Amino acid sequence: MLESILDIFCLQCFYNRKRAFSILGFQSFTEKQNKKMEFQNKVVLITGAGSGIGRVTAHAFAKEGAVVVVSDINEEGGKETVGQIATMGGKEAVFVKCNVTKFEEVENLIKSAVTQFGRVDIAINNAGIGTLPAKTINTSLEDWDKTMAVNATGVFYCMKLELKQMMQQGGGGIVNTASIAGLRGLPNNIAYVASKHAVVGMTKTAAMEYAPHNIRINALCPVFTVTPLFNPEMMEKISAGLPKKLKANIPMRRFADPIEMANATLWLCSDKASFMTGHAMPVDGGLTA
Repeated sequence: MLESILDIFCLQCFYNRKRAFSILGFQSFTEKQNKKMEFQNKVVLITGAGSGIGRVTAHAFAKEGAVVVVSDINEEGGKETVGQIATMGGKEAVFVKCNVTKFEEVENLIKSAVTQFGRVDIAINNAGIGTLPAKTINTSLEDWDKTMAVNATGVFYCMKLELKQMMQQGGGGIVNTASIAGLRGLPNNIAYVASKHAVVGMTKTAAMEYAPHNIRINALCPVFTVTPLFNPEMMEKISAGLPKKLKANIPMRRFADPIEMANATLWLCSDKASFMTGHAMPVDGGLTA
């Protein structure tokens, strides 16, 4: 009798502990192992993945079980990203060097991904550059041409070929990295602003065209995010007090972390956002509210 009572008591304790852990959001190792990863075996292609938002996004997809095709013009940075994914136990990652301003290199990128993995389920067109601040009349033709070539034409080249592949395979998802500068003006950055407005426009147009074909296309619009492209310390050297001024305009009073952009990108590519297409989503601490 005593043994039976103790058995019931122990069983009740076990149940209550398990329930408490569940309520608190804790999972056992077995539960974690059994949990299906969000992007298990999906083939994800990411441009500009040699650093910054692209690299952190590659890490995030890898953690969720994706096969990642890392692309960048910077071969050293791209291979480093692949190595990091391998170290963290990612399923598989490969590097394909690509200058998105050259159509033939983008063709090779898509061909390499399909040859190795058979498809491209998700494409993140993230490669982009910025220039030093300058008023419109002081913006050089070289800066204008280069910025538009990478940020706008590069996205067009990628989407053109990604969409062709996704049509053949019966669907897919695309996220183009735009910017809050694609949603509003930003003084002293006319080339960058024009290029990012172009990304938003292309995203919306293509989304409308390919929605009937099971292809969703959205744009991520980050606020100032601490990356090699936006380095507050470097900005301070260029213009004393500028980082503080920029931060003061953000209601949350801070710059973004790349993982916050990666998390938003994964959500846009997930089934949780299955009815969302053609959206330019600001992740900006309330700046465009």
